[in-house]
Amino acid sequence: MNRYLFFLAVMTLITSCDEQLVNAEYHDLPQTGWSIEDVATFQIPPQDSLASYNLFINLRNTHDYEYNNLWLISQMKFPQGKVVTDTLEYRMTKTDGSFLGSGSNDVYENKLWLKEGIRFRESGTYQLALKHAMRKTGEVNGDAQLKGILEVGYSIEKQVQNGSN
Repeated sequence: MNRYLFFLAVMTLITSCDEQLVNAEYHDLPQTGWSIEDVATFQIPPQDSLASYNLFINLRNTHDYEYNNLWLISQMKFPQGKVVTDTLEYRMTKTDGSFLGSGSNDVYENKLWLKEGIRFRESGTYQLALKHAMRKTGEVNGDAQLKGILEVGYSIEKQVQNGSN
């Protein structure tokens, strides 16, 4: 229940402070960790096809996260059937081992770039699927339970157009 209240407080703060935010959603992960089999899937509602947007991956992690980076596989399915898959790497810690992102001593919020200046040109609902692709050094198989990631999600923001004279 505390995580739920924390989420509501953060979302209220984000939506009240960030006028560019269009949509955001999170997928809760079990306390045991993010299973390599668990794919976080999101339905992205139709957006203005004339506007440009920035798309982010949002993560909440704790000190239980054991790595200094994070490998993710993202898959965007377009309404007309096209699929775009990306393998992404993000840095999660500074060189001294302290976690990046904002937050308290217990939970860190990370806002990671996925796509910049995109347009949702096809009418209809898009689908975003995210899964981790982490593995321990020297191992072929992925880390079956990725500890320390509480939630994974996405956010869409209207791209700010800088006026030039």
